[in-house]
Amino acid sequence: MKRFLLICALLGATVSGSALADAGLDLAKAKNCLACHSVQNKVVGPAYKDVAAKFAGQKGAEDMLVQKVLKGSTGTWGAIPMPANPQVSEAEAHTLVKWILSLK
Repeated sequence: MKRFLLICALLGATVSGSALADAGLDLAKAKNCLACHSVQNKVVGPAYKDVAAKFAGQKGAEDMLVQKVLKGSTGTWGAIPMPANPQVSEAEAHTLVKWILSLK
């Protein structure tokens, strides 16, 4: 029985991680984030995997990055500013940032 519960828990974690990946990537596409970013490579802005690496394990990183999505940002990655994205709600920004921070 313990073995069965462990397998169920692992499958649930895999499915929820997959759901986050799908939701995050879908939002990034729908909200035009991929016009300036990509998952693996710098475009105009940094690659999302680089953002994840830079802020990995930092307390408050999610909330700070959500504010950057909502209000814009300057100077973290160089001279080119990231404009605010008025198409993104706060809840959507949290979904996007959780997805970005989950990338390896």
